[in-house]
Amino acid sequence: MAQLAQHCPNMVVSITLRDLMEANQSLIADTRRELEQLITDANTETYPSRDKVMQMLDVSSATLWRWQKTGYLVPINVGGKRRYRMSDVKKILEGEK
Repeated sequence: MAQLAQHCPNMVVSITLRDLMEANQSLIADTRRELEQLITDANTETYPSRDKVMQMLDVSSATLWRWQKTGYLVPINVGGKRRYRMSDVKKILEGEK
């Protein structure tokens, strides 16, 4: 439809009020589902690896070690591996920590 609008910008389209309302309701429902998914994704905790955290924060392994010792960013054990809470990493990225 976007291509049609670009090629024929002066085209007149006629639709019924019922069709317009259905299209509107469908658009609202789709947007609501997308927003709910974004909220769910944002509230889901993930646990990136040491290497991923070093890349995200642009720091060295020595810095992560120092942060662990001072309690600034402490890893946890997940399935026998050292991981970091993404929520803690986000706080650092957002300047909250």
